[in-house]
Amino acid sequence: MQASVASRHVVFSHGQESGPWGRKISALAEVARGEGYVAHSVDYRGIEEPRARVAKLVDFCKELAGDLVLVGSSLGGYVAVTSASLLHARGVFLMAPALTMPGLPPLREKLLDCPTTIVHGWKDDVVPIEQSIDFARRYGCALHILNSDHRLQDEVRFLKYLFEYFLVSLDLPQDAS
Repeated sequence: MQASVASRHVVFSHGQESGPWGRKISALAEVARGEGYVAHSVDYRGIEEPRARVAKLVDFCKELAGDLVLVGSSLGGYVAVTSASLLHARGVFLMAPALTMPGLPPLREKLLDCPTTIVHGWKDDVVPIEQSIDFARRYGCALHILNSDHRLQDEVRFLKYLFEYFLVSLDLPQDAS
């Protein structure tokens, strides 16, 4: 194993109704490890308040040195986006992110300063896809819309492909054009 492995971390933030090592997170953690990252997943079960989840993620990540990639699903997407600039994340990967749902504290302006990819399902009946479209347009994020629902469980194989591409692209030189 290379010495650089310990200096690259992917930290997953799960949604409100799921747990830290569900099917999607476990599959993407395997991809992260294959790309030389240490995979972590924060357990937010029992924490309903979004700001408390953000505080837990920031506290968890403060001991991690090196490159940090945040991955969030549903409410975990809100947590990842809200924390990204605070943690100087190298990249953010979001799945059906709940970014502007009623009851969530508003997002601050200019909160993203790193590459961000969003994956959302056309048939999502929990988080309206329009939230991801509007957010991607405003922040210049890559957006992939799949023929799936909120959980994206039937697209795990494709999610793995998109996530691998995202991680690899973080290491590519910036396009000068």
